[in-house]
Amino acid sequence: MSGTRGVFPADDAIERVAPEPGSADFRLLNDYQRDFPLIARPFAAIGAQTGLDESTVLARFCGFARDGVVSRIGAVFAPRRLGASALAALSAPAERIEAIAARINVVPEVNHNYLREHAFNLWFVITAESGQRLSEVVAEIERDTGCTVLVLPLEEEFHIDLGFCLAGGAREAPVAKTAALPAFADAVCALPELERSLTRALQAGMPLEVQPFETLGRSVGLSEHGVIEMLERWLADGLVKRFGVVVRHHELGFRANAMCVWDVADDEVSAMGHRLATAPEVTLCYRRSRVLPHWRYNLFCMIHGKSRDAVVATRDDIATRLDLDRWPHAILFSTRRFKQRGAHYLPSEMTKTGTNE
Repeated sequence: MSGTRGVFPADDAIERVAPEPGSADFRLLNDYQRDFPLIARPFAAIGAQTGLDESTVLARFCGFARDGVVSRIGAVFAPRRLGASALAALSAPAERIEAIAARINVVPEVNHNYLREHAFNLWFVITAESGQRLSEVVAEIERDTGCTVLVLPLEEEFHIDLGFCLAGGAREAPVAKTAALPAFADAVCALPELERSLTRALQAGMPLEVQPFETLGRSVGLSEHGVIEMLERWLADGLVKRFGVVVRHHELGFRANAMCVWDVADDEVSAMGHRLATAPEVTLCYRRSRVLPHWRYNLFCMIHGKSRDAVVATRDDIATRLDLDRWPHAILFSTRRFKQRGAHYLPSEMTKTGTNE
């Protein structure tokens, strides 16, 4: 790991700082991460709320996307509701990291791929149409890299919606969820074909134009009203956790992030996860399967900050408040981002060939 500690290249995106709270740019990036207007002309509505005209709002979002500040505007689908998903990791030899990361990146079902400070150093997220397809992806990566892949399915979610308050501080506490997830091997996308078509069209984000839902509808054979109605139903049913702006943290000045993990007793992990998720500094929090003897940890959270020291201080403060460190624990800092985009549960025929990256 020599030469990578604390370094987090930005995939050729333009590095910026978060806009000042109260500014128009801050409101565009922060306030519309959820509750994005599901109406025919959403950018006009946002303009009316922020004191900008429609064309200015649209131009700002196009600029944010071009600069890499915004990953997309669109749906954040609930994990394990649309198909199968898992966090995965492998141990890549130092001299092969670039080659192995490149092999992982061409898989359309892989949406995140990070280098982290751990013996298991490449961490990636796989989202697939079914548990069978996810297993096939893992087998293909193992075959082509010669590395064993740890597969860590989600067991319980405590806070997963990819929202990120740019000002820090308080946020709405996550609602406790008790619904059972489908068995990993049985997970499969059971949406009707029309809904699958809209899901596929939305995976890269909605088009940035005056009437985006009309354009989406034309691409899948729905009216503008039909698209909006379907999105509203998905939100009400929980298939979509939120619809709005998805920002990229590093490009906004949050240059450090760590995956913090603990090995919590099985009879206490659920209660502890719900408590951990309420910490405003925690951006993701969930329970995942252990893979013994290689991976002992079952409680995960992500913490982002403007420096490594700030992330460590935040983690330690949370751990002290909750008495978390009575359990074995580890901190895995990200040192390089190889891939980051929205989940592609239903890759198109073109992306299945690897031509999308």
